[in-house]
Amino acid sequence: MTDPVPAGRGYVDLGFARVDTDRRARTGDPEVVYAAGKTTEEVVAIVATLRAAAPDRPALVTRAVPETVAELAARWPDALVERSTVAVGPLPRPAGLVAVVSAGTSDEPVATEAATTLRVHGAGVVRVTDVGVAGLHRVLDARPVLRDADVVVVVAGMEGALPSVVGGLVGTPVVAVPTSVGYGASFGGLSALLGMLNSCAPGVVVCNIDNGFGAGVFAARVARAVDSARSTAAGRSGEPPA
Repeated sequence: MTDPVPAGRGYVDLGFARVDTDRRARTGDPEVVYAAGKTTEEVVAIVATLRAAAPDRPALVTRAVPETVAELAARWPDALVERSTVAVGPLPRPAGLVAVVSAGTSDEPVATEAATTLRVHGAGVVRVTDVGVAGLHRVLDARPVLRDADVVVVVAGMEGALPSVVGGLVGTPVVAVPTSVGYGASFGGLSALLGMLNSCAPGVVVCNIDNGFGAGVFAARVARAVDSARSTAAGRSGEPPA
């Protein structure tokens, strides 16, 4: 039996996992539980440890199976449940704004993971859904929303063309996330990944296949930095931040 939160160690040894309780001090970000491959009991125990160590900030669970999602919601009724992603604990005040854009409804699980991750990591989120290049007028109609964002996360499968289109419409950073959505020649998202890596639009960076979490963390850090710089500049000018 280990102490629930041993002082000075920076992690808690549960026997089956060494739970990092010091991530916020190192990076400013909360700890995340990747639930795939873990039992429901293990996920709940890890989340309980994180909540005890830091009751003022959320713990994020990604890729949880339905049984684990149900147990987390039963244990913490105020938890934010978004498909297989669950946030337990109070969300921080949002800083900056990130637009999360999905090409199709089949890409929504990854886009949702990105959006929830953004909220847990302290960024504001606006969603733009189902605007893939098969109907280009849809994303063109969303240009005002895209222009207002500090960062744009674009989630797409198939040939992965949407990030290039968005990158040609805005001057803000674009984070492209390929998904494993598509028929045989999409090779489980590899075609979308290679298409995004070969984007001719400047300012596009690419995350791994289906990695909404990684995109969310990166975009949140950028949005927070932009918001901080904006607030500092407004303070120097004596004007309230936008």
